[in-house]
Amino acid sequence: MLPVGPSSPPTEEITPRDRDWREDAACRGIESSVFFSPDSERGTARARRESHAKQICEGCAVLVQCRDHALSTGEPYGVWGGMTETDRRRHARRLGRGEHRPLPPRHPRPTSAGTGDAASW
Repeated sequence: MLPVGPSSPPTEEITPRDRDWREDAACRGIESSVFFSPDSERGTARARRESHAKQICEGCAVLVQCRDHALSTGEPYGVWGGMTETDRRRHARRLGRGEHRPLPPRHPRPTSAGTGDAASW
């Protein structure tokens, strides 16, 4: 924990948990257009952009916090915590049906066949 004042006795301490998780996000400083699509974007271009965004998210230290934020606030647009708009809608529908499938792993695991493809979620 860090004291607030440099020379006076601390009256209040700042814990790492008090920091905004966004300060540690891998996407910080990256153009928002990587994570949010223009209205006219479709098909292959959209899939390519979303894949790039998910790659950035994959190694992010705050992926879980970001994903939780998007799911709890009903974020309608963009890639958040490695999930696209479609991924989040699909997840919400599953929860609405009472399904409790786990969210995709933080780091995709190879399939049992050893092909290197990420397991489907």
